[in-house]
Amino acid sequence: MGQREMCIECRVFMSGVESLEIWGAIKDQWKSMAGMAAMFTFSILYAIFILPVYNYDAYRGFGESGTTKTEFIFLELGIIFLFTILIIWLARKGFQALIKGFIFFALGYSLLIALSPILSIVFEIFSVENSDLEILLFNILSLFSTILLMYVLYKFPEWYVVNTVGVLVGSGVIVMIGIAFVPVLIIIFMILAAIYDHWAVNKSKHMLELADTMIDLKLPVLLVSPKEAGYSLIDNKDSEMKKQVEELNHEKPVKLMKNKPKRDALFMGLGDVIFPGILVISSITFLPEIGPVVIDFWGGNTTPIYLGPLLVGMGTLIGGLIGYAALMTQVARGNPQAGLPLLNGGSILGYLISGIFALGLDNLWQDITLF
Repeated sequence: MGQREMCIECRVFMSGVESLEIWGAIKDQWKSMAGMAAMFTFSILYAIFILPVYNYDAYRGFGESGTTKTEFIFLELGIIFLFTILIIWLARKGFQALIKGFIFFALGYSLLIALSPILSIVFEIFSVENSDLEILLFNILSLFSTILLMYVLYKFPEWYVVNTVGVLVGSGVIVMIGIAFVPVLIIIFMILAAIYDHWAVNKSKHMLELADTMIDLKLPVLLVSPKEAGYSLIDNKDSEMKKQVEELNHEKPVKLMKNKPKRDALFMGLGDVIFPGILVISSITFLPEIGPVVIDFWGGNTTPIYLGPLLVGMGTLIGGLIGYAALMTQVARGNPQAGLPLLNGGSILGYLISGIFALGLDNLWQDITLF
């Protein structure tokens, strides 16, 4: 047998062993992976539920005219990059308190967006009239609920508190960005963000440093899915993310999975939920209102959700979940992974496939401008 044949057999053998190791790791971590998928799904579904409350031009970040302007997409991407660099610089300088204050302020606004519709349901159940006094009371209770939940997060940042706030915050951000841009611009945004995420995780690795900082500060910009119920994020003094980063060395041969560190919990950046979610919301918001009304829970002057756009939104969500499943096969290898290439890719593919079947290809395009 020649050297060439021996190399081929060796590669086939190693590939088979690695596949068995990966599936073994998935079987070992399936609970945490399923838990993360549930949070991913719930955050987007809740965003769909509260969408009619905010589907007005007054809530769009750049107004009605800004929904088709490409310049604002580049602005958003630039803000993400500058935010990442700023947080890393502050962490290196030891300004953790400043980071927490900045993050808590930003998260509080998104949390208020997510909580207000729940309180409006409570007011409706108790038949509170829409007078000036009741509106004032509603605003006070909304603000108080937000501050209370943020206080609990600050004093007791356990994983289930972090996840509760993170899921609600994610839903609020998903709605606010999703109603701000038409799907074509959202797809451009997602492609550029996926490229940036790949570079930031696999090349410069500064995104891993940012994730490590957020884990250390117990901030809800990361969702945490424990492998076991007794896991404590508060007691997790050592950063699992940092350990994994230090072991990355792409110049060395692939090691067997048994040499990889065991995970006590699975971590996912909140952005990995937000980006697929904003395409779902944008689809439901801007695609033609074809088919019967299927969601009109809020009534009044709110815009109902029609079957056609909802089917595209659900197809986008399913595509994102397929991308998530593919991502988990990579995570099972034991290395940090850039989530957006697979998650965004799956979501965009799901959007296109479901959109063609539900509405037709022509209805998926929106005219956009640079400025």
